[in-house]
Amino acid sequence: MTKNVLAVAELKAGRVAGVSNEVATVARKLADGLGGSADIVVAGKPGTAAEAGVEALAAYGTERVRVIESEALGPGCVGAHAAVVADHVADAGYGAVVFPATTAGKDLAPRVAAKLKRPLLTDATELEAVDGEIVATRPVFAGKALAKVRPLGAPALVSIRPNVFPTSVRQATAVVETVDAGRVAGADGGYRVQGFEAAEGGAALDVSEAAVVVSGGRGMKGPENWGLLEDLRDALGETAALGASRAVVDAGWRPHSEQVGQTGKTVTPKLYFALGISGAIQHLAGMRTSGVVVAVNRDRDAPIFGVADYGIVGDVFEVAPALADAVRTLREGES
Repeated sequence: MTKNVLAVAELKAGRVAGVSNEVATVARKLADGLGGSADIVVAGKPGTAAEAGVEALAAYGTERVRVIESEALGPGCVGAHAAVVADHVADAGYGAVVFPATTAGKDLAPRVAAKLKRPLLTDATELEAVDGEIVATRPVFAGKALAKVRPLGAPALVSIRPNVFPTSVRQATAVVETVDAGRVAGADGGYRVQGFEAAEGGAALDVSEAAVVVSGGRGMKGPENWGLLEDLRDALGETAALGASRAVVDAGWRPHSEQVGQTGKTVTPKLYFALGISGAIQHLAGMRTSGVVVAVNRDRDAPIFGVADYGIVGDVFEVAPALADAVRTLREGES
């Protein structure tokens, strides 16, 4: 195995997803620390190299953008994706591989690890090379502690939490090359994805990948009041998504796909709004690593204020509309 590092890009709706820039930046940083080179691999259907915007990945410091194309590598065909990525890692002899810990990445990375018979360090929030070895920091015990873990042997397989690692643009020109798909035949697990349907409401942004999350709890009093949160989300723009506490989801007010917490999704947005959420430990486990937390609750002793950067003791039905108006005014002034 070499000291070279491979980043695994992600496609969304046929285009390179923004999280790919993060894994590329992390791979570059690791390669610098290990004294190797950094590549990024993009796997997709024929035409990916020309249509997915892969050339933009060169700005994040990788020497090569390696594109693998096959009819078997369509959206959702994770078995085939895992086969070609594992084969590529083994054939090229990479010393480390970095995956995004997105919904798709959490499906792909364990399959690649199983094929390579290697352990997988998941959901890292820090990743660095120390004395020629990789050290990953990851939350444990529902986020109440951080563990520093050093993978033994190679390749070291690590997934990184989205929205945690800042991207770094470099003046670099990567070589975009097409790689043979290899042994992809029969790797689809006996199924083929025929298509996708948007969730009810047409939500395009997964809460775990959003830069801004607007979450509501039982303090919203009922699903009929969720329009207040939707209004604030819309004011914040396309990078915002709705979230919910477990109590809200259990009551049937919101879908499970929006649940934030220990039994839901872990989110790491740059900005997190907790509206009418008391802050039970199970919820805090899913949003503790958010950049800036804004909490609104009538109870000044609510646990959520213990992790909030900004706290408003007040009626959410008055504060939420005021926040939405203030955001719109601010954004109009910027334009």
